[in-house]
Amino acid sequence: MVLFRFSVIAVLVACVAFAENAASAAPPKVRTLVVAHRGASAYRPEHTLAGYELAIDQGADFVEPDLVVTKDGVLICRHDVELGATTDVAQKFPDRKREATIDGNNVVGWFAHDFTLAEIKTLRARERHDFRAHAYDGLYEIPTFDEYLDLVARKSRETGRQIGIVPEIKNSSYHVAQNLPIEDRLLKALSDHGYPHESRPCIIQSFEVDNLKQLAGKTKLPLLQLIGAPNDRPTDIAAQGGKLTFGEMMSPAGLADIAKYAWGVGPPKEAIIPRDKQNRLTAANTWIADAHRANLKVVPFTFRPEPRFLAEDFGGDAAAELSRWMRMDVDAIFVDAPDFGARAVARGAGAQAK
Repeated sequence: MVLFRFSVIAVLVACVAFAENAASAAPPKVRTLVVAHRGASAYRPEHTLAGYELAIDQGADFVEPDLVVTKDGVLICRHDVELGATTDVAQKFPDRKREATIDGNNVVGWFAHDFTLAEIKTLRARERHDFRAHAYDGLYEIPTFDEYLDLVARKSRETGRQIGIVPEIKNSSYHVAQNLPIEDRLLKALSDHGYPHESRPCIIQSFEVDNLKQLAGKTKLPLLQLIGAPNDRPTDIAAQGGKLTFGEMMSPAGLADIAKYAWGVGPPKEAIIPRDKQNRLTAANTWIADAHRANLKVVPFTFRPEPRFLAEDFGGDAAAELSRWMRMDVDAIFVDAPDFGARAVARGAGAQAK
């Protein structure tokens, strides 16, 4: 077990070193890495310290915090600017409900940038999905990014393995329009906590393009270009009147452009292996191989344990889906259930050893 953990740390450090010289040959991959999507979000309300800690205990190599900003400029861990779906804000602040336009969509609810951190700290997290357990609703505060970083540092010391972080910048252009840009706040927070550092893996991600290109000139930390549905456009590109789609970004020419500023790409798994109208898998496309030829890592999302998210081919068995992907040469996977991911990776590594 000690040797296994050492090899994981080695590949995490190698990933960071690789990002500092994108033209160099990619380091040999020890195994697929497990990224806890919003923490252990299949088992605890997303983006809570309890969920992050459980993810680490279940074997996650990286833990993902999504970031938005409060009225007084503090980074907090939330997937959405709108707070109503994942907190008790409707009960605590019923009069603060309003309408806002976010990335071209009209949204009615409660928005993080309308609340100070002190107000945010009166809220408690709740489970987003009806089909997941609600036993933990109302127990956990909304964490700041600083609190998340402190937790990762503590758990790294306690476990003896360096836990990687993958902060996602949410709604970058929208936050700029609110005079609350995320990017420089993120870099400052990371610097305050000792990043970049060769032994502290950190990958910054975004669905937008221009902010990642700008970050490439400000930091040596690796950048992950998230990819939406093939026919959709990045928000910032669409706002500028651009026609570039995510599908075009994953063409060989598009990948070559991404490789100029990013370490890797994060596409939806359903775009790599599309499904037909009967929810059965069709043939995989060439995105993984094309990205690797462009010297980019591939981190598909999102693997969830519930049968409702699975193609019919897997008969409701999430382990079978993960086993299929362990044979597809992906570099990491975003998972809601880190224990499922860790077991799948262990089985895949064992099979390769034979």
